[in-house]
Amino acid sequence: MTLLLAQWLVTIFAVISLVHVYWALGGEWAAVAAVPQVPQEGSTKLRPAFKPRGWITLVVAGALLLIAVLVCWRVGWCLPPLHHWSLQWAISAIAILLFARAIGDSELVGFFKEVKGSKFARLDTWVYSPLCVVLGAGLLAVAWV
Repeated sequence: MTLLLAQWLVTIFAVISLVHVYWALGGEWAAVAAVPQVPQEGSTKLRPAFKPRGWITLVVAGALLLIAVLVCWRVGWCLPPLHHWSLQWAISAIAILLFARAIGDSELVGFFKEVKGSKFARLDTWVYSPLCVVLGAGLLAVAWV
């Protein structure tokens, strides 16, 4: 069961990583739904909260791929299994970060965000934050089972 869960986790993290590589290389598909939006001053129009740079997006893609590799390493899928306590705690720390992401920063992301009404905010509430909870729980299961 743990191997099946690990395969799903690795697949999800790898796909999300590839989407970030696509964006880093200039891809536009779904980019508007990937960045939080804030109201413009003196207007009801929304603007992106920040402009992600290509190299930072590549760093995020690399971090997501690293998480997939750590999961592979933990369960021995495509790599020799490693049952060291440090890997267990590293995966657990990543899970806690995902739970924190789901809770949010109280303004732009997470279940308790203040800025609502944009495409990103709706997707964050119904897709991104729940996905972070599921991925975090999956990582904890892989780390401790």
